[in-house]
Amino acid sequence: MSENKMGTMPMTKLILSMSLPAMFSMFIQSLYNIVDSIFVSLLGEEALTAVSLVFPMQMLIISFAVGTGVGVNSLIARRLGEKKYDEASHAANHGIILAIITWAVFALIGIFFTKPFITSMARGAQGVSQSIINWGIDYMWIVMVLSFGVFVEVSIEKSIQATGNMLYPMIFQLIGAVINIIFDPVFIFGFWFIPAMGVKGAAAATVMGQIISMLYALYIAHKKDFHVKFSLKNFKFRLKTVKDIYIVGIPSIIMQSIASVLITLLNKILIVLTPTAVTVLGVYYKLQSFVFMPVFGLTQGVMPIMGYNYGARDKKRLVEAVKKGTGIAFIIMAVGTAIFSLFPEQLLKIFNAKPDMLKIGIPALRIISLNFMPAAVGIMFGTFFQAIGKGIYSMAVSFLRQIVIILPVAKFLSQFGVNYVWFAFPIAESFSLIFCIFMYINVYKKQIKTMETYVKS
Repeated sequence: MSENKMGTMPMTKLILSMSLPAMFSMFIQSLYNIVDSIFVSLLGEEALTAVSLVFPMQMLIISFAVGTGVGVNSLIARRLGEKKYDEASHAANHGIILAIITWAVFALIGIFFTKPFITSMARGAQGVSQSIINWGIDYMWIVMVLSFGVFVEVSIEKSIQATGNMLYPMIFQLIGAVINIIFDPVFIFGFWFIPAMGVKGAAAATVMGQIISMLYALYIAHKKDFHVKFSLKNFKFRLKTVKDIYIVGIPSIIMQSIASVLITLLNKILIVLTPTAVTVLGVYYKLQSFVFMPVFGLTQGVMPIMGYNYGARDKKRLVEAVKKGTGIAFIIMAVGTAIFSLFPEQLLKIFNAKPDMLKIGIPALRIISLNFMPAAVGIMFGTFFQAIGKGIYSMAVSFLRQIVIILPVAKFLSQFGVNYVWFAFPIAESFSLIFCIFMYINVYKKQIKTMETYVKS
């Protein structure tokens, strides 16, 4: 079998060739997230608030889907670097089985816990109408119970990315995004024989995009030839493979789930002040995806490069991937900071923002965006930790940033008014960056510095 390009191609060219398709697809993913909210906002601010309340649960779905996929990706990349092709294929097939099992758990949560979750979010708050509660329940039930498409598609996507092929994963995401964008207005407002479904229609368009994307991913996995083979024929479930996946996967799941917990608890803090602040936070997360999603696309390209060269014991290429990946991420985040600082009003008006929303939202976008550039370094170092099988370090950094620091700071600052709450974001990011750099230096000294001893002649 020919030498994998991850071990030979010049690094900058390799990173761009592997990351640009993922960055583009993540950009499209951000576009459809925003388009979804734009159409919902035409139903009124209450509808947008209802969807914002459900957003943490959607993030939780993505956290488990992507977190498990990251574990599969890391294991496949390392096994390919070690030339253990059968074990790489076995990891990919385990990923599909684990995706189905995880979906079943979320479907049960959607069936039995949707109403209690939404009503608990509204408890103790003023200005939350029954319409917000009802729309939130409708939206959450659909995106939870019918989420099997996203779990299976992400598993296949991450497995293929681990082989160095970034084209098909980009196509998978594009299909889901385009289907969602097309059917959002059709299902929300009605067209021809299709009745107007309102907020339910937005949820239906989302899951339809996920399911069609999954079907295409399954077809490609079966028909095309990759460095791993997708087949459940003679499949044997191995607990050791599951363990190897979740050594990286569980910290990644927890790390990403922390964001879901963060938004849920921030919503609880903000909704007591005003439901409009919840809407602003939801809009911010939609908008910031235009900045963060390309960086996450970059990490999708860089992670298998790091994992492959770590498995191949090539210290020089591993460190080069970290440095160049961090530099590109920083540039993207700097551009994002400038846009959020200069054009907050224009960004908010995309979502049909009224004066009250603009009053809260304009300072919010300017203040929160101060955390973008420090986050660039933290995200890339976290990708490095995951790639070398040290996902627990990434989890520790995320836990520090999003639970230990930001929530107590946000709660404390809320007593001075809603505009002060937003300062919790840059404060938390700055402290976590210091910790992240310390962890990277520690890992480098213990595991990377002497790696050249093991490089093959």
